[in-house]
Amino acid sequence: MREFIVEADGGSRGNPGPAGYGSVVLDGATGEPLVEAAEYIGVATNNVAEYRGLIAGLKAAYALDPTATVRVRMDSKLVVEQMSGRWKIKHPDMKPLAAEALRVYAPGHVTYEWIPRDQNKHADRLANEAMDAGKRGEQWSPSTSTADLDTRVTRQRAGAARSAAAPEPSGPPRDAAAGAARARAALAGARGETGGGGGAARSTDTAGADAAGRDADEPGAAPPDTDELGAAVPGTGELGAAVPGTGELGAAVPGTGELGADGTGADAPGAVEAWPAEPDAVEARSAEPDAVEARSAEPDAAVGASAARKTAAERGDAKTPGVRRAAASADIRAARNVASAAPDLGTPATFVLLRHGETPLTPQKRFSGSGGSDPSLSDVGRYQAERVAAALAARGTIQEVVSSPLARCRETAQIVAARLGLGVTLDDGLRETDFGAWEGLTFGEVRERYPDDMNAWLASPDAEPTGGGESFGAVAQRVAATRDRLTEAHRGRTVLLVSHVTPIKTLVRLALGAPPESLFRMELSAASLTALAYYADGNATLRLLNDTSHLR
Repeated sequence: MREFIVEADGGSRGNPGPAGYGSVVLDGATGEPLVEAAEYIGVATNNVAEYRGLIAGLKAAYALDPTATVRVRMDSKLVVEQMSGRWKIKHPDMKPLAAEALRVYAPGHVTYEWIPRDQNKHADRLANEAMDAGKRGEQWSPSTSTADLDTRVTRQRAGAARSAAAPEPSGPPRDAAAGAARARAALAGARGETGGGGGAARSTDTAGADAAGRDADEPGAAPPDTDELGAAVPGTGELGAAVPGTGELGAAVPGTGELGADGTGADAPGAVEAWPAEPDAVEARSAEPDAVEARSAEPDAAVGASAARKTAAERGDAKTPGVRRAAASADIRAARNVASAAPDLGTPATFVLLRHGETPLTPQKRFSGSGGSDPSLSDVGRYQAERVAAALAARGTIQEVVSSPLARCRETAQIVAARLGLGVTLDDGLRETDFGAWEGLTFGEVRERYPDDMNAWLASPDAEPTGGGESFGAVAQRVAATRDRLTEAHRGRTVLLVSHVTPIKTLVRLALGAPPESLFRMELSAASLTALAYYADGNATLRLLNDTSHLR
């Protein structure tokens, strides 16, 4: 499937005042400009102009290929957040424009990304050219535009600066250190690309300031949500993230992730590259008996460091730089000796945990466990599964695929496994909680019909949903047994487990030794990735949580 990048902008000189927009469609593979659009629109606000630029860019992309996927990049936080479904659209002028933008492509084809203003120079200059033309009583013409030329020069200079400042690190593919170095290089490059170019004047937000346009509730500020883990606040996301208009997976706009999360978990480049075993990391884990004994019996170097500090203090020169350096050096040698005493536990079993994609129940915010209608993926959910399949294929570390037997997980797993050339094994231990009589109901409906049962369920992990469903405590026992069995069967391998909210959060909770109420403090989006490594001594490390970067 072809991919386009749409960069759009708009401005108003007066806000409201003479306004114009600009947008450019780029080839997703090469970054080359394919179509430019700009127009003087008369007197309007910044936000109206920005929305007009978005619509023009989407229509231009649709004219090129109506089946393509589109990644919209804008420096308007308002438009990006509203179109992603995370902020409400309050201003009456914005609502019809947003609705028009949503109608251009079918659901699941468009995602939104905020970028700094200095990375949106091409569209910004097109908007300014349109406003300049309007000032002369003319309309913008592509034959007189220099926006593409100016932007190419800027990009070339920025690329050269990044190359000189941070050369590409060497090392094996998927090396975590190389990934971190690339992230640092990207950040350094972004900081270096400052400066201006003509930009259109902007207000904070004529459709209601950014903060005012946002919902007041914050993720994790309330008990759990309506979908597969249940919710204590109506209208919140799956784990208590209050995202208006989102559903079971919280994805109001296709491709944004279950809760529309923009920056989750470890989105930085190289973050997921830590899935393979990291020998040095084994020595850093906390509950290793031999290492504890080594710390109790302090090595000679540490004893020497303590003695040096004591002698220096007695002489009154403990603040002397040379003494501090000597003591610090001894401490470092002691720490190395302690670390080297840790046993070699070998390559861990690494579980990459994938939450299934969105289902038709999502926008209705209904409990959907293992005792209900067993819905399949929606079109958006299948799109999400394809995106995660591409991301996992690019990483190339998955060796086996194991899935919950419920339809939404099976379908997600099959899409991913087909891309990886693997089969799918079903495991009943990975299924979602049975919500009993609450299956298919919204949180509000449950609160109204079974208030006492709901309050008890929210207060205790041993309370069951009405009608004999599973308590969180019972789910934890089932998931722990499944974890132990799969860990033993897949020692030293990297396995994709396709499951649901409650089992995945329970695995994370158990790995961290966190209390049951921590389930209500985690966000887990549709088609998100989480990674846990299990070592031979029974310890576990959390390497990734709720990564949705592949959906943006």
